[in-house]
Amino acid sequence: MVTTAPYGTWPSPIDARTVAGHDGRPAFLGVVGDEVWWTEPRPAEGGRRALIRRRPDGAEESVLPAPWNVRSRVLEYGGQPWAGTVTEDGPLIVFSDFADQRLYAYEPDSGVAPRPLTPLSSVGGGLRWVDPVLLPDRGEVWCVLEEFTGELPTDVRRVIAAVPLDGSATEHRCAVRELSDDRHRFVTGPRLSPDGRRAAWIVWDHPQMPWDGTLVMLAEITAKGEFTDARPLVGDAGAAGTGAPGGAPGESIAQIEWSADGSLLFVSDLSGWWELQRIDPDGGGPPGHGGPPARAEPSVGEEPRPGDDGVAASRRLCPAREEEFGGPLWAVGQRWFLPLENGTLAVIHGRGANTLGILDPVTGELVDTVGPWTAWAPTLAVHGSRVMGIAAGPHRSYEIVELDTCTGRSRAIAARHTDVLDPAYYPRPQERTFTGPDGRDIHAHIYPPHNPGHAAPEGELPPFVVWAHGGPTSHAPLVLDLEIAYFTSRGIGIAEVNYGGSTGHGREYRERLRGQWGVVDVEDCAAVARALAEEGTADRARLAIRGGSAGGWTAAVSLTATDLYACGTISYPVLDLAGWATGGTHDFESHYLESLVGPLADVPDRYRERSPLHRADRIAAPFLLLQGLDDAVCPPAQCDRFLAAVAGRGIPHAYLTFPGEGHGFRREETMVRAVEAELSLYAQTFGFPRDDVPTLELRR
Repeated sequence: MVTTAPYGTWPSPIDARTVAGHDGRPAFLGVVGDEVWWTEPRPAEGGRRALIRRRPDGAEESVLPAPWNVRSRVLEYGGQPWAGTVTEDGPLIVFSDFADQRLYAYEPDSGVAPRPLTPLSSVGGGLRWVDPVLLPDRGEVWCVLEEFTGELPTDVRRVIAAVPLDGSATEHRCAVRELSDDRHRFVTGPRLSPDGRRAAWIVWDHPQMPWDGTLVMLAEITAKGEFTDARPLVGDAGAAGTGAPGGAPGESIAQIEWSADGSLLFVSDLSGWWELQRIDPDGGGPPGHGGPPARAEPSVGEEPRPGDDGVAASRRLCPAREEEFGGPLWAVGQRWFLPLENGTLAVIHGRGANTLGILDPVTGELVDTVGPWTAWAPTLAVHGSRVMGIAAGPHRSYEIVELDTCTGRSRAIAARHTDVLDPAYYPRPQERTFTGPDGRDIHAHIYPPHNPGHAAPEGELPPFVVWAHGGPTSHAPLVLDLEIAYFTSRGIGIAEVNYGGSTGHGREYRERLRGQWGVVDVEDCAAVARALAEEGTADRARLAIRGGSAGGWTAAVSLTATDLYACGTISYPVLDLAGWATGGTHDFESHYLESLVGPLADVPDRYRERSPLHRADRIAAPFLLLQGLDDAVCPPAQCDRFLAAVAGRGIPHAYLTFPGEGHGFRREETMVRAVEAELSLYAQTFGFPRDDVPTLELRR
């Protein structure tokens, strides 16, 4: 039986606690001996990340009890927080704990509690560590050290450092050996050559972001474990290295790994797409990097990249596919590819959606995994002929998937998706491409209202909410999201817009936002909303917009730039460009606006004209503002200033703050409150009753 009821009023078995309890995904895969390890969210345990191991018999267990939280704060977005190996005494794990950011060593089979390896610092944000490489034979772990030198978020330096495993650095910072210098603002962890004689890592500098321009550095490793003769090998830092204003983009290299033959594999976007390439370090680097280009002839399926004399400086392993084999380096230690022992490569690739494939670098043949997964997270692990990744699909949440490259069989082996409710309530997404201003393509996922037991009265059009993703150099994947299902099962449509500036569609699409943040993203979201209304998919009078972080910016600007939306939900947003660019955020993104908006010194009026803080008088629609009080990326101070500008104007609004939450919500009680408040906003604005959530108090 199907019951007829207005959109927005449908009852649903998906409550906010179900949404919160299944928020997040596994991350940071690794192999320890014959076991697969990873981190996993625990919303009900204060939002901590648990470290999980899967034993060879398939049994899963949490390695560390609460409150241990395996998570790094380097760059505030973190990265690979742990590494492991097997000694004669069993597994040895080194990890970063979120509470104090110290490195700890832990032998889980010993019955002894984790012991600290690094000291505490009372200066600024202290000492932080990420992307560790365990070297038991040297008695050290090598990783990125982020060290604050003052109280400001930009008083910071980063180097590759060696930490002794014997605990001698616990009280003595001087016992930490610095392997690289700090001439570059940002570094990734080292990747060691198969013979252990070389290290390679990625660097970049302000004002570049890692998707603008990076360099790969190469150094020899001495018998004493010191780096020597450090030099650029490949890449292009763009204008960041010349001091030119605006940080014109160069070549973005997102990941590097060594091949068994001693060549270096890397992902570069020089062609306009992140593509796999390799280079012989003994042949020198590309033009401008201090050596002749490599001279080996390319294999079948490879395409040379010319050097200054026309000889290949590096070789493209899978050319002319116009697909992405990499992505934006938001977290240190992300992996889109890994070599296997037989010489083939496990690669995550695609255009928009992505998949896991096995690439033969000699023939260029690429064979993809078969299965229901359409989105693979940038984390891979290999063990013999097996590849492990984290993947999801339109009807499956993120789970750990194993591919046996000998048989071609793929299967979920851990963190398996389970249907917590009848799958009949899951959304029915549509992948669509819309036309925006100037005829440009806009990619989006459309989720119409869907409930197997309910239908709307004939002729009624549904309310729709446009979701603007964060980043903005990121994208919204097409995967099962119970938060989307929460709304669609109640009769509210969702449109996830991968506006210009999103990743997954090549550098040209990504560069549309250069200098145009607050313009292109706003226009693209509006174009999708209008198209849905004009074609009769959405109710023009009941459109809303929501977003978090950079998406919160887009939502806020949209409410000041157009009367298209009846209301909006704004989470941990950027609201004041000038404030954000002058000490109002963390170091990693402190110069991000130079590419997104333009240099502040050159276009100060643009910073003021686009900021919602200075356009508050244009807001006519109700809004909900959500903010974590411990947010170092988008601090709550700008929310306070924004609300002061709105005060007294008679605009219905609510401001909910959450102590203990940073940039993005992780705690179950926070997510429950936020989701229910958002639904109440739509119920009040769109005029439908909901008695299953507390009424959000809207002030004027």
